[in-house]
Amino acid sequence: MRFTCSILPFLSLLPFITARYVSVPNNGPRENVGTGRSGQLLKRDLNYTQLYPTQHLKVPIDHFHNETIYSPHTNETFDLRYWFDASHYKDGGPVVVFQGGEASAEGAAPWLLQEGIMAQLIQATHGIGVILEHRYYGESVPTSDFSTDNLRFLTTEQAMADEAYFARHVVFKGLEHKNLTAPNVAYIGYGASYAGAFNAFLRIQYPEIFWGAISSYSSYYWEAAAKYGPPECISTTRTLTNVVDNILLNNTAYTQQLKTAFGLQNITRGDAFAMALAFVGIYQWQSQRWDPYSSSPDYPSLENYCNNITTSDAVLYPISSEMKASVQELITAGGHTPTTSLTNRMLNNIGYVNVTLVAPCKANGLTQDQCASVQLRNASYLAAATDLNQSWRPWRYQKCTQWGYHMYSSLGSSDPLPIVSRLTDSDRQYDVCKGAFNITTAPDTKLLDKYGGYKISYPRLAFVDGEKDNWRPLTPHGFAHGAKDRASTASEPFMLIKGGVHGWDALGLPPNEKATAQVPQAVADTQKLEVQIVQEWMQEWQLHCLANDSC
Repeated sequence: MRFTCSILPFLSLLPFITARYVSVPNNGPRENVGTGRSGQLLKRDLNYTQLYPTQHLKVPIDHFHNETIYSPHTNETFDLRYWFDASHYKDGGPVVVFQGGEASAEGAAPWLLQEGIMAQLIQATHGIGVILEHRYYGESVPTSDFSTDNLRFLTTEQAMADEAYFARHVVFKGLEHKNLTAPNVAYIGYGASYAGAFNAFLRIQYPEIFWGAISSYSSYYWEAAAKYGPPECISTTRTLTNVVDNILLNNTAYTQQLKTAFGLQNITRGDAFAMALAFVGIYQWQSQRWDPYSSSPDYPSLENYCNNITTSDAVLYPISSEMKASVQELITAGGHTPTTSLTNRMLNNIGYVNVTLVAPCKANGLTQDQCASVQLRNASYLAAATDLNQSWRPWRYQKCTQWGYHMYSSLGSSDPLPIVSRLTDSDRQYDVCKGAFNITTAPDTKLLDKYGGYKISYPRLAFVDGEKDNWRPLTPHGFAHGAKDRASTASEPFMLIKGGVHGWDALGLPPNEKATAQVPQAVADTQKLEVQIVQEWMQEWQLHCLANDSC
């Protein structure tokens, strides 16, 4: 059985964008940008930590004492982490809040406030930019552990209430003399992926606090990769995946030989092995980006993966005659003919997996089971691992309780050769719900459905999606799955980025790279329109203030 909500399975953009700065030291930013801290707000500094020092606001752990699902209730508070840039602020400007998703927001703060749509919005509107971390992620953790009982306060309702509380109570350092809280100031929400859906709901739930919101989000299927991916790469992926599945599911005598061929002989579970192959391969579809931060050849990416399995039918890695014979035997056991082309492509896939997965796993001193997260399939581990180091638990809990989405191996029964293994299908992923949280029922998606499903709509609420995003089908742009096209207006913009993938409108270029790189026209046009729309919303805000003698 598969459980989905009517819209919105999302995976956050934050892990995707945070990874961009993993290897960048704090004292080595790519541009000399900063904020003065001596009363005058400047635009350039040397150090990201000086530029955007960490801030905290104490917020209630429990906003809803009348809701039994949060019982026993608490009156305690926790520190919600945020960063802000007021270097462009002028009186009358908005506060633009980027809501973090299901990951630490720390790595995202520097470049989101300097590049891409957030930077453009605060510059054009003379606003304050804020990066707000989501409860239970990063350092914004309200409980002593991630036990199931302590995760009861991890719901989208509570997190939305956090952002509403922030807007009503924040005092920005250096601007203490100004009342910059809602509803005295226009608050504009922005979010991508899960946080994009979050922002759409936020605008509807708290219209008196958030003047407008931009929701850049989508849902997860493999349809986009199958439809828009390089045809030869997708075709080869289907065949290689079918070889693996036929062995793991039907011809198990060859399972160990298969794992050994890939250098992953110590992964103890077949589904974990299949997931590992997909992770460094076709799973990288979502991580495609237009900006010039391409990954090195030894790092998994869709381009590297496809180049390895399709660019040349020659073998790209040193192999032995024994390995070649073993691969030919495996292809036969997997129900296919070991032609020279297919044999060499599988050998190249094996070489790619060794470079991008096997070698890094060994170099980091991890077992192969650890690299493949086999522990997440062990019921005893799932039940016992509740300390704050188990950063996988919060998002799993949200999926199991409310969001109800997992990745599907195929596009339906008519899809004979899925592009990811059938062993990764959603039923197996729900095993974690039972083992980790003792949840055996479908997620309660009523919260997500009540905002309108495919018909979700509200004044000053914009929807932005990528044409080729895997996460598109269950969004308002999922036309092939029941969503209806709609007119795009200034009040309710409805934008689809041609050729875009996941969260492309969030990305940007720093000033020192604009001479050597170019924003794709479709992205630039979308960002320009987003800026114009928010400027128009701010004109409405000024009229609102005049009419009500407020603000």
